[in-house]
Amino acid sequence: SGRGRARRRWAMQSALLLVVRHGGRMERGGRRRSSEPEEADKGRMKRTIIKDWKTRLSYFLQNSSNSTKRKSKKAGKHRNYFRPSPEEAQLWSEAFDELLANKYGLAAFRAFLKSEFCEENIEFWLACEDFKKTKSPQKLTLKAKKIYNDFIEKEAPKEINIDFQTKNMIAQNIQEATHTCFSVAQKRVYSLMENNSYPRFLESEFYQELCKKTPISRAAQGT
Repeated sequence: SGRGRARRRWAMQSALLLVVRHGGRMERGGRRRSSEPEEADKGRMKRTIIKDWKTRLSYFLQNSSNSTKRKSKKAGKHRNYFRPSPEEAQLWSEAFDELLANKYGLAAFRAFLKSEFCEENIEFWLACEDFKKTKSPQKLTLKAKKIYNDFIEKEAPKEINIDFQTKNMIAQNIQEATHTCFSVAQKRVYSLMENNSYPRFLESEFYQELCKKTPISRAAQGT
């Protein structure tokens, strides 16, 4: 039936993302995961994700908006994700910070990095931004250790690509955590995204469509 096909398709997509998420990683004991894809398989998976990422992004934004409204109602905070106007989307090409400062733009860029198998870069950058806003010394220490375990240490589940000296410096700094523990690493990851992934994102089909002034764009905004 149609419902059965939909369930099977969803299961296949979920399995695909699971493989991509862990593709090429190592188990902590040094044993390579049996599901590590070969280069050819990795290429096919990337093409599948790129084809599907626009639909997933729209679904994510729609549900994030509804969920955020419910969760933040008591605090009096309301954050909505709306498809940007072509003029707003064009601003993202003027500076990388313009893209990161826009909720929709950030979500789009994050989805793009996932299609390139490097979403750990934006996740690390976001974790560092949250870390710098932490006021409690106890929470600062806990968050520093979590960031180190998630992104820095050898064979971390979301290990970022930084040199050994920087990793060693971070390992020493988190013993007495301060807001600058990850500053050097964050700057390097930011530069890596700005100089490599950001230009490719601006050339992507999805971003180019956002910049077009079409009736579809206006309808998507509900205007």
